[in-house]
Amino acid sequence: MRLVAAFLKLVRFPNLFFIVLTQVLFQYCIYYPLFRDNVPENDMFQFVCIVLASVLIGAAGYIINDYFDLNIDEVNKPQRMVIGKVIGRRWSIAWHLILSVAGLVMTFLAFPFFEKWYLILLNALTIVLLWFYSTTFKRQILIGNIVISLLTAWVVLILFYSKVSLGHAFGTEDVTEHKFFRITFLYAGFAFVSSLIREAVKDLEDREGDEKHGCRTMPIVWGANATKIYIAVLLAALIVTLLIVQVYILQFRWWLAALYNVALIIVPLVYILLKLFRANTVKDYYLLSQWIKLAMLTGILSMIFFYFYL
Repeated sequence: MRLVAAFLKLVRFPNLFFIVLTQVLFQYCIYYPLFRDNVPENDMFQFVCIVLASVLIGAAGYIINDYFDLNIDEVNKPQRMVIGKVIGRRWSIAWHLILSVAGLVMTFLAFPFFEKWYLILLNALTIVLLWFYSTTFKRQILIGNIVISLLTAWVVLILFYSKVSLGHAFGTEDVTEHKFFRITFLYAGFAFVSSLIREAVKDLEDREGDEKHGCRTMPIVWGANATKIYIAVLLAALIVTLLIVQVYILQFRWWLAALYNVALIIVPLVYILLKLFRANTVKDYYLLSQWIKLAMLTGILSMIFFYFYL
């Protein structure tokens, strides 16, 4: 049981559940209500394969990240280390390869190669990006944050592009497909920006270990205050965008959805913004990171409202 618990900790089981939750809500609360009369026969099989591929590739990414972060984690979070304490380094590499290959197999099963070859290629690219993120990108200013944020948005986008053709996604005149496009990119955009914010806060949290091992993250290169200004600008832009969205949906009398979004997404983001410049310790930054994660969760859960409104 100790080994199982350690493995689940290594692959960030709560984060993998977050991936599954996001894709399940997108499938059942957005896609099905919009296309209930035009769902292909093999859609459920494809959906299950996509979810499994996302979880397997995500788990492999967390493993390889911890593998290359051993020295940094000894400084930043020694109490949370698994590799080298419970699971050996060779086993961690083996599990990374096994899960990555399994994720690719699920991707091949999900998509007909000649129709959706670009999605297979992009999932393969995801594995490569996670490797280079762990070895190089996360130690460089901004690049690693952008990579992780794009991959966070990809959790939603891969489902969208599995449902529509590449050409239709951008040039469709179909009302339903156009609505599907707008909702998808609303959530993908939210995932991208909120992830950018969280990654920057985590850079502040991990500054000591990162600096000791030669990383060039924002707090190290720009300083803590400049990094906080960067985070504040992103937070302000996200809050303003979400407020505009609430004004837009109120014309459809979606009162409960608007109330939920203000109370459980916008207010926490405002709270994070107010607390940001007072944060100075590792504990402060850790708490801010958890608040951002909570806002991301409530943002994803807001998909439930589309089940009733679409």
